[in-house]
Amino acid sequence: MKAEVGFCLVLLVGAIITTAPTPAHATFPGRNGRIAFYAQTDNGTQIFTVRPNGKDLRQITFVSDGAVAPDWSPDGRQIVFEIDKADPSSCGAGIAIMDADGSNLVELTSDHTICDFDPSFTPDGSRIVFDRFDPVTLDEAFWSMDRNGNDRERIGPCCFDPNASPNGERLSYLTPNGEPFGVALFTSDIDGGNVFQVTPFSFDVAVKQDWAPDGQHIVFSKDGDNHRRGVSTNIATIRPDGTHLRFLTHYTGGDVNAFVGSYSPDGRWIVFRLNDHGLFGLFKIHPDGTGLTTILPMSNFAPRFIDWGPQATEHEEEK
Repeated sequence: MKAEVGFCLVLLVGAIITTAPTPAHATFPGRNGRIAFYAQTDNGTQIFTVRPNGKDLRQITFVSDGAVAPDWSPDGRQIVFEIDKADPSSCGAGIAIMDADGSNLVELTSDHTICDFDPSFTPDGSRIVFDRFDPVTLDEAFWSMDRNGNDRERIGPCCFDPNASPNGERLSYLTPNGEPFGVALFTSDIDGGNVFQVTPFSFDVAVKQDWAPDGQHIVFSKDGDNHRRGVSTNIATIRPDGTHLRFLTHYTGGDVNAFVGSYSPDGRWIVFRLNDHGLFGLFKIHPDGTGLTTILPMSNFAPRFIDWGPQATEHEEEK
């Protein structure tokens, strides 16, 4: 099972794939605001935000089942996320939207016989792209909808973590080949055409990747299944045409692993989770691999599916 997978599709999609994603999300240009992620609590998975200097950690969801996969709107005022349901009569996953402080939460998925996963905003903030799975027909594809959950349109490709490029012209996502440790990074036109394979399937890309705010690189985690004995997960960047592969971390041995979150809106940082011998921390690093900086120190608290949002108000900026 992938290290970064959602809770519901794992139970549903054995006929197609064995794991499912929850989050990742494109970073659009702007000034740096708060960082969002989900973490396990005594009351299920919930979404948190924190300043980039590690101060003012806040839990902003208190849902009864699970909240995962947060993605900031381009204006920094809202977060769209996946809301997981324990109700056996439902598919198990839907999409919700809320204000940046967790208020005014609205569910956008009305048909709970269908699973909606992995939401992320388009650059203009007018639409949300997501993964949709029908457990009856076993059809899975990316779709888009407006911010109210209406005007739903099928895009086409499949299967994990759709993210629109900052110019709105391309879509990045992950596709498994059905083999153990076989997941590759792909791109397509925003309507699903002109599919291009960016990495080999053997890279076993973790289900979290992100466009640089200038659209020139995509950051991802190689060897994402950290259950592979002796193999560490490391962060790399690559151009959308598959050239200029560059590793930012160089962990070995399998006990220390780095899972990418996203770029900062100003493009100067990449935020990620470090797993070190059973402890977890939130860190940032420059895109050239320098400047490793602690945001949240190592502890039992594990930030997952990390998304660095833009500044909504001037006092929020912390670099």
